[in-house]
Amino acid sequence: MIQCSNITKSYGNLQVLKGVSLDIAASEIVSVVGASGAGKSTLLHILGTLDRPDTGEVFINDTDIKKLNDRKLAEFRNRNIGFVFQFHHLLPEFNAIENVCIPAYIAKTARKDAERRATELLEILGLGDRLQHKPNELSGGEQQRVAVARALINKPVVVFADEPSGNLDSNTAGELHRLFFTLRDQFKQTFVIITHNEELADMADRKLVMRDGNLIS
Repeated sequence: MIQCSNITKSYGNLQVLKGVSLDIAASEIVSVVGASGAGKSTLLHILGTLDRPDTGEVFINDTDIKKLNDRKLAEFRNRNIGFVFQFHHLLPEFNAIENVCIPAYIAKTARKDAERRATELLEILGLGDRLQHKPNELSGGEQQRVAVARALINKPVVVFADEPSGNLDSNTAGELHRLFFTLRDQFKQTFVIITHNEELADMADRKLVMRDGNLIS
């Protein structure tokens, strides 16, 4: 479902990715580990279409990403890709439902349909009694589950998670990672997860190791 070949990326004189090739199947949960500076986040940003490679090809669901202009790429990203980051990036002035609905509104989904989908997701994620709560009224784990619901609102083909449990205690982190497997089983959702937590990384279907801009396993 995701295919990339010979991806390179440099920033100035620093080459961060040195010819990375990778295939990810639909409904697969893949973890990516490695030391800081190995290139994990850069790879995620390129696979997630937040950045473009210097050379190489990226295909997502048979779409050649390099052939999309910036506007088409933004539309493709909104409809096909979800993101969960270490910091939840929820808007403090909006409640849980409103935060989850934002990508759907960008996709021009009708408000009623977006709110119904958001409510269903939040209930599945155990937040049925938190729909009207703002971020400062939620625990860290609850905030991150709202961010997961937001990532899923447009039924993306893949969710990219960059250190999604990095700000959580060990118990809450474990719950979040187990939640990804529940969502895969329920929605056939594909996840690519960057993490420094080896124990959590080992839960994935496949663990990839990056070192010095290359995938070594």
